[in-house]
Amino acid sequence: MNKTRQQELARWLKQQSVISRRWLNLSRLLGVISGLLIVAQAWLLANLLHHMIMEKIPREALLLPFTLLVLVFVLRAWMAWLREKVGFQAGMHIRRQIRAQVLDRLQQAGPAWIQGKPAGSWATLILEQIEDMHDFYARYLPQMSLAAAVPLLIVITLLPTNWAAALILLCAAPLIPLFMAMVGMGAADANRRNFLALSRLSGHFLDRLRGMETLRLFHRGAAETQNIKHASRDFRQRTMEVLRLAFLSSAVLEFFASLSIALVAVYFGFSYLGELNFGGYGMPVTLFSGFLALILAPEFFQPLRDLGAFYHAKAQAIGAADSLRQFMDSPLERAAHGADTLNENEALSVEARDLTILSAQGKRLAGPLSFSLPAGRRVALVGPSGAGKSTLLALLSGFLPYTGSVTLNGRELRELNPQSLQHCLSWLGQNPRLPASTLRDNVLLGRDVSEACLHAALERACVSEFLPGLAQGVDTPLGEQAARLSVGQAQRVALARALLTRCGLLLLDEPAASLDAHSEQLVMAALNEASHNQTTLMVTHQLDALTGWDEIWVMRNGVIQQQGTFSELESIPGPFADLLAYRQEEM
Repeated sequence: MNKTRQQELARWLKQQSVISRRWLNLSRLLGVISGLLIVAQAWLLANLLHHMIMEKIPREALLLPFTLLVLVFVLRAWMAWLREKVGFQAGMHIRRQIRAQVLDRLQQAGPAWIQGKPAGSWATLILEQIEDMHDFYARYLPQMSLAAAVPLLIVITLLPTNWAAALILLCAAPLIPLFMAMVGMGAADANRRNFLALSRLSGHFLDRLRGMETLRLFHRGAAETQNIKHASRDFRQRTMEVLRLAFLSSAVLEFFASLSIALVAVYFGFSYLGELNFGGYGMPVTLFSGFLALILAPEFFQPLRDLGAFYHAKAQAIGAADSLRQFMDSPLERAAHGADTLNENEALSVEARDLTILSAQGKRLAGPLSFSLPAGRRVALVGPSGAGKSTLLALLSGFLPYTGSVTLNGRELRELNPQSLQHCLSWLGQNPRLPASTLRDNVLLGRDVSEACLHAALERACVSEFLPGLAQGVDTPLGEQAARLSVGQAQRVALARALLTRCGLLLLDEPAASLDAHSEQLVMAALNEASHNQTTLMVTHQLDALTGWDEIWVMRNGVIQQQGTFSELESIPGPFADLLAYRQEEM
């Protein structure tokens, strides 16, 4: 990553701090108060030592300064705790907002756009990379202000008592940020490479885990184990590179801080021996000024040390922001992005003329297509795998760009408001997604529906068949990924969700795939009944269940090659007859 890119990402990260400006300013204020307490503590301690050693004042007479010193110690500890709490709130607030922006962007992109990257990569982006920005906002940004304010406050405190000690500290201070920045550039680049390696490893591992049965079937388990081992070794090496740079940064800081403190101590040592006679404004160097400078010298470098420790957080945040910005800046092409609306209570008609469906990157996926789907009609879309059937459903859902024309009730798809379009659609795929905790919540998904409507939808989807077996009925927790339900039961719950409210267009993508014979029979019977209530377009390979459908479209190589009823297509040679013959051979 070049320097210009790093600066651009650093500016973007700082711009996000506006989200939690109040918390960050409060953290800076608490830091300045801590700096004042540091000066007060050093002043009281140096004053006590001077009185006890040089002026021989008994300890009993110094009770008030001792009490004040203890109070300052307590206040410093309380301020440090409060700063940590405030910084955590600032980081949490900003991370929450950035994560919301990413999730909104993913929602805008739609499933057809994001499926090009493994799920593990998106999980890394949303969880780990955003989490790695926490220390940048919670600690590094407030510390940047304190790294300038606290040393300046200490120099102002030392200057009236001994200008030489103040000058030594002032000259040594710029060396630390200079070397820290030099090391930090390499750390940011190493972090970026580390995040890329982690993203690849996460996606690789999750994809292989999902395909474990297939890998075993084709005896590829050992080979994929080696691939994961190599990816893990690469990630481990990159992680150690990041840690090596972090330790180097800390070593540079400690070296220059220790050297500067040693110079201050040597100066006062030679001054007390009478070898040096400057720094005290024409007066001998007092024990008070020496103690004050030596107590404040480590505190002078402590904010810079903390900044150096948190500088790794900046490099980490820049590395995380690189892939995040690439995703946020990626152009999204959606089919629906206009302002037109549809009537949610009427069936939709679909007309396509010279339609070519494109990927998010602009590549042709299917087409040219010309067809007419009248309102209220039931159409089955069949064809070999890869023919473009699911792509057509993704387009009608508003998730893919296109050229040509496709209209819903006479309105161009690209001119429709996305929310209006989604409210007019119901969709059911072959892999049921049940993200909520209970059966009820998975069916409703936040919709306000009466109990009667809910149970009617459950009855139509044949969920009532296994509902008595659940301990808490519709309020039964389903576990992670609906683990308490079989695939067939989960599909029926998803079907109840699709049938819960009236829609204008019902899209079905292999709804009976991977189901046992009993579940398939129940699901298809429910769908056959529900398909009469609106316009329905179903992708399926179950040809024997299509005899009563209004029309069948046969799709191959991205185009519709045949259209007609089951009896019409069965009686003539062509792609549909070939599919029927192939299915009969399989059986």
